[in-house]
Amino acid sequence: MKNRGFTLIEVLIALTILALIGVLAYRAMSALADGEARLAAETSRWTTLDAVFARAEADLRAAVPRNVRHGNAREPAFDAAVDAAGNGMFTLTRAASAFGDEPGAGGQRIGYRMQGDTVQIAYWPALDNVDAAKPAVYALLPGVVQFRIGYLSHDGRWVAQWPVLGEPDVPPAVRIELLLADGAHVERWITLQ
Repeated sequence: MKNRGFTLIEVLIALTILALIGVLAYRAMSALADGEARLAAETSRWTTLDAVFARAEADLRAAVPRNVRHGNAREPAFDAAVDAAGNGMFTLTRAASAFGDEPGAGGQRIGYRMQGDTVQIAYWPALDNVDAAKPAVYALLPGVVQFRIGYLSHDGRWVAQWPVLGEPDVPPAVRIELLLADGAHVERWITLQ
């Protein structure tokens, strides 16, 4: 019997099939890597949003009905309004920390607002401040188009400003709505009392 090798045509067909399998495997791995990158970015986005909402919820739930002084003026314990662009903003008196040596151990005045496309948090140096006192402001969440806030009144209506005549100093619930730059709409309701 004569030993016979592969012909050139057989080798070329085998190489073509192997190249086709390699291209398909590369495209599959590329799609997996792209999907993993998109999933990681989406996970990071929702983790950041969850952290922002958790922080806001903790601050709102720690709100206490203590009015404050700012220079000669008095401010309500919970002061909420709407800016010219229709975005919500609020300032509240937060209960003292459980740790006595932490800043704001006697309570703290904090606020949330939108500046440009970023939701910011502001910390005042004390509960009762002099006229010139300015809060320390930090960026909390960039990429926001709208920051809407509603406050639940005793008759079940959502209002855009607080305090409301005849209502308690702190609203019973707050609704925060965010419209993000990518078009996503996120809403969280937080009960306070």
